[in-house]
Amino acid sequence: MENTPKYHLQNTESPFLKGPRSRLKELWFTFKVQYNFIKGFRKMHFIGSCVTVYGSARFTPDSEHYRNAEKIGAELSKLGFTIMTGGGPGIMEVANKGAYEAGGYSVGVNIILPFEQKPNPYLHKWIDIPYFFVRKFLLMKYSYAFVVMPGGMGTLDELFEAITLIQTKIIQHFPIVIFDKTYHKELIEHIELMVKQESISPEDMDLIFVTDSAEEVVEHIKIHAIKRFGLVKEQYNPKWWYGENRRKF
Repeated sequence: MENTPKYHLQNTESPFLKGPRSRLKELWFTFKVQYNFIKGFRKMHFIGSCVTVYGSARFTPDSEHYRNAEKIGAELSKLGFTIMTGGGPGIMEVANKGAYEAGGYSVGVNIILPFEQKPNPYLHKWIDIPYFFVRKFLLMKYSYAFVVMPGGMGTLDELFEAITLIQTKIIQHFPIVIFDKTYHKELIEHIELMVKQESISPEDMDLIFVTDSAEEVVEHIKIHAIKRFGLVKEQYNPKWWYGENRRKF
């Protein structure tokens, strides 16, 4: 496994968010961000069509959420999708594990934190990114579907960013699956409240699919990703993946 580089706090976006700095420092920051985008594009260019699985880093192997994520990672990889996660432990690790052990392709976009989150051991390819916003961009750029497993603040951030980008037509209507009705009960009720209070439109409820069944996850993505976008299964071969027109699986 590659060694994860050590970054100090000043190498993240933290200083950038503290207010105005000298113009030279602001310019240098934009160069570092550009470098990480380019590095991400080069590293991930040939990974194929992905499903991104979001979820908490804190769940352990004795958790039902952990076991569900492993099954979902495995079943989606059998469809031919590359399974992409944030590259860390917990739900991310086990979704990658499911794909890896099922013979699928598994990738991660790991965030570099002061306490150094390390890439999990079930990744064929990964990249270390020091900026959350660059990482979130990469987790969306290559995916035809998003599966939201039980998680914390970061998972909700990623969920609502995906919904907002689809709602505002910045990206296409990719399927978003929220897994585990019990865990997300109050979240769904709040989204329904937003519809009732007219802060979102009733049709925005169609942007999400909520289920407790791994089989329903697979079937939903077959219909709303594979059939909708005309994806065709191919044998993964990095030498033959070129550009957007070759983004098949």
